Amino acid sequence: MQALGIDIGGTGIKGAPVDLTTGKLLADRKRIVTPQPATPDAVTDVVREVAQSFGWTGAAGATFPGVVSNGVIRSAANVDNTWLGVDAAALFGKAIGGDIVVLNDADAAGLAEMKFGAGAGVNGSVLMLTFGTGVGTALFTDGVLVRNTEFGHIEIKGKDAEKRASEHAKVHHGWGWKDWTERVSEYLQRMEALLSPDLIIVGGGISKEAEKWVPLLTGVQAKIAVATLQNDAGIVGAAMAADGLAGK
Repeated sequence: MQALGIDIGGTGIKGAPVDLTTGKLLADRKRIVTPQPATPDAVTDVVREVAQSFGWTGAAGATFPGVVSNGVIRSAANVDNTWLGVDAAALFGKAIGGDIVVLNDADAAGLAEMKFGAGAGVNGSVLMLTFGTGVGTALFTDGVLVRNTEFGHIEIKGKDAEKRASEHAKVHHGWGWKDWTERVSEYLQRMEALLSPDLIIVGGGISKEAEKWVPLLTGVQAKIAVATLQNDAGIVGAAMAADGLAGK
């Protein structure tokens, strides 16, 4: 079984066909910079280009950086706000010429990690965090996903948490690993106080450099694991959703 997964982020849009038995990408991923402004038409053009680059005609799934309800976009913090109320599943499906499932980007990454990565076989409460343009979150209890949590937007010291803890914030402010990790630790401590997870999985693009910051995290009792699939997790999770595997 295989499906196409497309991961839409505030910085880049990437995709690849995925082997749903192993979670492995079946080809080098195609990545295109997210258009600015990231309007529905502009993003849809990129989704079409990614699908066409693989000559894809089968099952497909796509992530979106915001709340997604039955394919309809309900929040869009890191893309253009003209997305609000748009039926992304219908829009993308028309563009690629087939049915497509659309889900929250962190939810997709979490589904992939729970099946093929750091969360495989883990019961209890698991919190997946993706650090990129923003901070994405996915919460699981005994393997069941609580959809669209968006805990990256809780308020810490009067600011949206992701404005202090995202990879984008690190780059924007020029923070070194120590300064940035202090802010990430503060965020994880707040999440632990609210949710008491047994395991926290950290992912997103910056997880490729986990050895530079994960050992610096402090004040967290939960076990912390680095995402096994790293920045490919969203692609894999999108493909899983396309085949109806999400939440199984």
